[in-house]
Amino acid sequence: MQAAVSALDDHKAQEIVVLDLRTLSNATDYFVIASGSSDRHVRSVAEHVIEALAKRGRRPHHVEGLPQGRWVLLDFVDFVVHVFHPTLREFYQLERLWADAPLLDFMPER
Repeated sequence: MQAAVSALDDHKAQEIVVLDLRTLSNATDYFVIASGSSDRHVRSVAEHVIEALAKRGRRPHHVEGLPQGRWVLLDFVDFVVHVFHPTLREFYQLERLWADAPLLDFMPER
């Protein structure tokens, strides 16, 4: 997951948040949430995460929304990366929906 956060930061994703879902959900352990500044930026950021993790031998189990670039979901099983266009992030408010989840303070790898 640290590599995903670093990849998001490398590609200038905005408002990166990591939610710890381990005690709240059996579906995944963590949500990594970030925003891009445009559809193109959202796609580019998501593609960069896929490429960065592939270099470490991690491939997403499932990918949704990449062609549209409005909300891209990258499911790595133990963590899920959500890259949003700002308007959709505001609309869906995953952080509010999962408000019981502790926020983790993750610094990108340097």
